[in-house]
Amino acid sequence: MAQYVCVLCEWIYDEELGDPKRGIAPGTKFEDLPEDWECPECFAGKDEFQLLEFSS
Repeated sequence: MAQYVCVLCEWIYDEELGDPKRGIAPGTKFEDLPEDWECPECFAGKDEFQLLEFSS
């Protein structure tokens, strides 16, 4: 499962956790979020998120 960070406020969407407060079930992939889904912190659209990549 991946994580995506909002470039405006740094809130992290974790696919493993989903966004239950907004009806997004755990395990929901970022690309499967509704097009009108917004960051719960700053209300930015999906286009303001970037994949978090971890170096090993």
